[in-house]
Amino acid sequence: MPALPSRDASWELLKSWIESDSLRRHCLAVETAMRRQARLRGEDEELWGQTGLLHDLDYERYPDMTTGHPRMALAELERLDYPPELVRAVASHADYLDVPRETPMEKTLYAVDELSGFIVACAKVRPEGVRGLTPKSVKKKLKQPSFAAAVNREEVRRGAQELGVDFDEHLRTVIGALEAQAAALGLEGEAEGASAPA
Repeated sequence: MPALPSRDASWELLKSWIESDSLRRHCLAVETAMRRQARLRGEDEELWGQTGLLHDLDYERYPDMTTGHPRMALAELERLDYPPELVRAVASHADYLDVPRETPMEKTLYAVDELSGFIVACAKVRPEGVRGLTPKSVKKKLKQPSFAAAVNREEVRRGAQELGVDFDEHLRTVIGALEAQAAALGLEGEAEGASAPA
């Protein structure tokens, strides 16, 4: 079975494909959530983390769902001999490819992808960032269709259902993961960030 490349190699790969700072941060947020989930479940943290990191590898260049994302990423990851379970998880996070989510890693990637993006959006409009963000607050924002409108609410709910976890508990876990890496993810808010050097 192919060995997993180093995390540094995967990060360099991501940077070579994605220039957008916000998309890079999304990939880092999903990696962070995946690592936390792997630790909680006693799974391979490195494999899960890199799966999260690389899941949107081709989205900036090939955003079209009909012909592009994530097909180009799948081809590139296969060419670079990434583990097949990582490649399959990336494929399965796109509903329209009809790759059923079967493994815990596949289900988890789907469950944290849209949700991580939504939690980041929630944190960005709070002075304190992600610090102290509650499931109740996130659920309130989910009910506002105009807020982070691009986030698919149905996928957020379905992800937790497929994973077989309580929705509030799932929110708490992902918020906690992102909060622990708030500085690296740019989610500290204005309070801490105001005095930081430019």
